[in-house]
Amino acid sequence: MKVTLDTIDIGNDFPVQIIGEIGQNHNGNMEIAKKLIDMCYDCNIKLVKFQKRDIKTEFTEEAYNKPYINKNSFGETYGKHREFLELNKEQHKELKKYANDKGLVYFCTPCDIPSLKIMEEIECPFYKVASRDITNIPLLHELSKLKKPVIISTGMANIDDIDLALETLNLPSNMVIIMQCTSEYPCPPENCNLNVLNTFKKQYKNIIGFSDHSDGVLASTIASIMGYKIIEKHITLDRCMKGTDQVGSLEFDGLKKLQKYIYNIPIIMGSFEKKQEENILINKQKLMKSITSNTFIKKGEILSEDMICLKCPGNGLLWKEKNKIIGKKSNIDINNDTTLSLEWFE
Repeated sequence: MKVTLDTIDIGNDFPVQIIGEIGQNHNGNMEIAKKLIDMCYDCNIKLVKFQKRDIKTEFTEEAYNKPYINKNSFGETYGKHREFLELNKEQHKELKKYANDKGLVYFCTPCDIPSLKIMEEIECPFYKVASRDITNIPLLHELSKLKKPVIISTGMANIDDIDLALETLNLPSNMVIIMQCTSEYPCPPENCNLNVLNTFKKQYKNIIGFSDHSDGVLASTIASIMGYKIIEKHITLDRCMKGTDQVGSLEFDGLKKLQKYIYNIPIIMGSFEKKQEENILINKQKLMKSITSNTFIKKGEILSEDMICLKCPGNGLLWKEKNKIIGKKSNIDINNDTTLSLEWFE
C-alpha cells in the first residue's frame, strides 16, 4: 500500500514524511510565507501546506461581525480578522511556484467549495480536509469528483464521521490518508492518543498519519516509531509572533531536530540480526578480558586453573576456552601477568 502525493510516495516501504503546516502562520504576509517555505527547504521538509478560505461564504453575518479584540487579533471582528490573514489566488499561485522551484510540493486545505475551485485553477496536486470539515459533505463530494489524493484530519471526528467521510469521498484506499489528530492548540500529551493507530489499522486499509498539535517533537518522534507514515507539524518563524497557532508551532531549530530524529529512526532501529560491527572489535579488544597468567609458568610445566585469571585486553582466549590449555604443557617460559596464547601449549 502506498499513496502518491504528487512526487512523494507515502507508505510502509518509504521514509516517513513531514508536512510543514504553514497554515496562516504567514500572518497575511508574503515575505513571511516565503521564509517559511525556505525554512522547510533548509530542513529537508518536502511537503508544505497552506490554507484557503472564502470568508464571505464561510461565515454567517453574525459570526463575521462578532467582536474579536485580543492580542492575536488582526481585525476588530472575527470576519475582518480572517480576511486580513487570507491570501488571494495570485498569491497562492506565486507561493506554489516558489515552493516548486525549490523542489518542494505545495498543497492546501480548502475550507469551502469556492476555495477548492481557486486551488484547482492553480493546479493544486492534492488536498487536505481540516478536522472541522470532515462532516462538510458538500465539500467532500466536490473533492471526490477530482480523483486526486485526499488527506483527512480526524481531530474533531468520531469513527462514524470518518466512515461517512470515506464513503462520501468514494476513493480507493491508496488515495486517502487518515490523520490521527486532537484539535487542541497546543494539545497536552495526555490527549495525543497515539494508540488509536491500532484501531485505525484494524478498521481501515488506508495509510495512517499524525497531525501533531502538541508542543515540541516528542509526540511526532514517537508516532514515527509506532508506524505513522506521515507527520504534520505547524511551523513558525518565531513562537512569539502574533497569532493563535504560533505558540504551538516549531521554529527552525525544532523542525530541524524533528527531521533529524525521524530520518535517523530507521537507521537506529537497524536489522533483526544480532551482529558485531567492525567498529566494536576495537572496543572489544580494549575492554573485554582474556585468560592471563597469575604466576610465572616454566617451560614444560602443566597449566592448572589456579595459574590463570581474567584481565584486559580482550584479544586473547576467553574463559570459556580455558579447557583448550588447562592440563597442557607450556612449550615456553611465560612471565606472570601475560595474556596467554593457544600456541604456547601442547
